[in-house]
Amino acid sequence: MQTELTQPGPLLKPDGQLDQVGWARQPLLDCNLESARFYALRSLQRFRIKRWDYYAVFTPRNFFSATIADLGYAGNIFVYSLDFETGDLHEEGLVIPMGKGIALPRNSNEGDSYFENSKARLAFRLHHGHRHLDISWPGFHDGRGIHADIALQTQPGHESMNIVIPIGAKRFYYNRKINCLPANGSIKFGDITEVLDPATCLGSLDWGRGVWEYQSSWNWASTSGFLSDGRPLGLNLGCGFGDLSRAGENAIILNNRIHKLKQVKFDYASGDYMQPWHFTDTEDRLDLTFTPFKDRTAQTNLGIIFSEVHQMFGHYKGTVIADDGEEIQVKDLIGFAEEHHARW
Repeated sequence: MQTELTQPGPLLKPDGQLDQVGWARQPLLDCNLESARFYALRSLQRFRIKRWDYYAVFTPRNFFSATIADLGYAGNIFVYSLDFETGDLHEEGLVIPMGKGIALPRNSNEGDSYFENSKARLAFRLHHGHRHLDISWPGFHDGRGIHADIALQTQPGHESMNIVIPIGAKRFYYNRKINCLPANGSIKFGDITEVLDPATCLGSLDWGRGVWEYQSSWNWASTSGFLSDGRPLGLNLGCGFGDLSRAGENAIILNNRIHKLKQVKFDYASGDYMQPWHFTDTEDRLDLTFTPFKDRTAQTNLGIIFSEVHQMFGHYKGTVIADDGEEIQVKDLIGFAEEHHARW
């Protein structure tokens, strides 16, 4: 049974066990990772804790994403951009030994995320409730360069999908996903500048903190877009690891409100990712077909750390049903769905 959390508190008890397990509409728990207890030698624990901030922006023409991640053994900084019309995908990344120079905040609703070296600067700042992305990578794509100055607006009461789940006896995952954040500012790639209009451009955040099993696999699907009547619609679907009996991340986001779903089935051909994917839930509230048009394959192999993701971009079509019973028709909504394998 899904458990909705309504009271604030710490993420972890003094003994390292989760204080609460469930899902919430707001980030209620303090991410006190210093209380983690899964190695006898506490000095080794930092190598197993994973932290990341992944931002994405959907525009009518492009998808843009920037990430700052500290995976314990190493940090990972990456930026990529996809042109929907041409299918051109450009991506650059940096591996940072021991995550040196990476700053990530304790909680998702406070503090700044930052990394800068001679090649790139990524800064994600919170300012009066809004999220400001400042990105400069002069050498991106053979020196064409990419620069972004983006403000993601958070409206009062904007709900997000927050989950806290155990993974085995001592591991855990604390995650917040925010969809449908109106975006303004600009993205400059080479000599082309795209000006963002919040009436047509939406951003999202995937904020993750936790300790996973060394070998992990999962699926994730997401979109932030607009219905034909102009209302913003987001989807967040996921499965694959941890104990999901009391919390899952599946939700429809309509007019900035969470409409919670229970278990969702990802029906697709692993290894033949360009074939259509099908999504259904256990309560007949979601029936979507996802037709890919682009496979973003990203692989990192550092021996002890390995990651491979097939992030498919495509169009969602079908129906979703809101909490009040409204049946919503989804037509040609661009989003992504992915399969991810990690050894970390």
